Amino acid sequence: MTPPRNAVVLLSGGLDSTTVAAIAKAEGFELYAMSFRYGQRHVVELKAAAQVAAAIGVRKHVIVDVDLRQFGGSALTADIEVPKGRAIESMSEGIPITYVPARNTVFLSFALAWAETLGSQDIFIGVNVLDYSGYPDCRPEYIEAYERMANLATRAGVEGSQRLKIHTPLIRLSKAQIVARGLELGVDYSCTSSCYDPTPDGRPCGGCDSCLLRAAGFQEIGAVDPLIQRFKA
Repeated sequence: MTPPRNAVVLLSGGLDSTTVAAIAKAEGFELYAMSFRYGQRHVVELKAAAQVAAAIGVRKHVIVDVDLRQFGGSALTADIEVPKGRAIESMSEGIPITYVPARNTVFLSFALAWAETLGSQDIFIGVNVLDYSGYPDCRPEYIEAYERMANLATRAGVEGSQRLKIHTPLIRLSKAQIVARGLELGVDYSCTSSCYDPTPDGRPCGGCDSCLLRAAGFQEIGAVDPLIQRFKA
């Protein structure tokens, strides 16, 4: 019997990263989940990430501390109001204020370090170019460039014992397609958190870009979001 391959999964506790973790698990990987306490305006997503990690059955889940509040520049890490009620069609126009400068580059660097120590050649990340085309670090060309750099940056890469692959299974899927794929895999979305501005108990605001896109995804496939149902109960 072939032993499972190790994979590092960047797990925020949101809908996309949870779906990616389920996909990696279904593909037979042994999962090592990595989340970040990066100075975000709430820790609800970290509680969600822990629940998701337990539900999916990861081998290990770590939370890394890196304080991006020192730099600010985002509604998620500074005292800047989170936009509410925007039209979905306008969300890809320009780079939104919820973009955290270089966040995916920072996260992938930590994932790369852990993958090397694990002897893993696989990193999974839930970037998506359709819903957030304004995010520069969610584009295919960015991921391809990072992957090339990563294979030049480690001892394992130089010595030829590692050929790193960054998996982006959601990159060209719509939110509806992502939700549908997750439901096919039995993902329990009631324990996820997508909101940029939730209440302390995790209740989504319903008006930020992430909430609106999530709602549209469930609505498009005629499904009910179990997270909303949980707070209605």
